[in-house]
Order: sequence, then C-alpha cells, then structure tokens
Amino acid sequence: MISRNYGSEYKKYQKQQKQKKDRASRNAARRVMIKKGKVTKGDGKDVSHKNGNPRDNRPKNLTVERRSKNRSYRRTRTAGKLHRTA
Repeated sequence: MISRNYGSEYKKYQKQQKQKKDRASRNAARRVMIKKGKVTKGDGKDVSHKNGNPRDNRPKNLTVERRSKNRSYRRTRTAGKLHRTA
C-alpha cells in the first residue's frame, strides 16, 4: 500500500490561495447551518452546496446530506457535481 505524503500534498494543492478561500467558505457554511440548528458537531452530516460552488453560501443553496451521499456524486475536472438530483 502506498502511503500519502501529506506535506507534499499541502504544498502542491492545499496551500494555494484559492483552496484556502474555498475551505474557509465551506467552514463558514457549516457554521451557518449550526446556528440554524440543522447540524451539530460530530453528527456525520455534510453541509452541501447545491450548485457545487463552495463560495456560494446563500441559505437557499445550502442543504444537509449524509456524508456518504454528498461525497458520492461524480465530479467534473473542476469538482462540479454531475447528475445531481435534489
């Protein structure tokens, strides 16, 4: 089994400014849903963006889904969700 090199992964991908802003926006979306009482810490749920854009935190764009369902959608090269049914 090949082990992951997390340091290299961070340098090449997660350290980029765009990725940092996307991550911060996803965290902000989760905080919005926690304040609304839709999710709690450790509940195994994901806050999903309907249009796949992590920076679009409008309330009508946010939903709560099971972790397995939210992460099962096929993705495009730019991480957009394909064939999503609401």
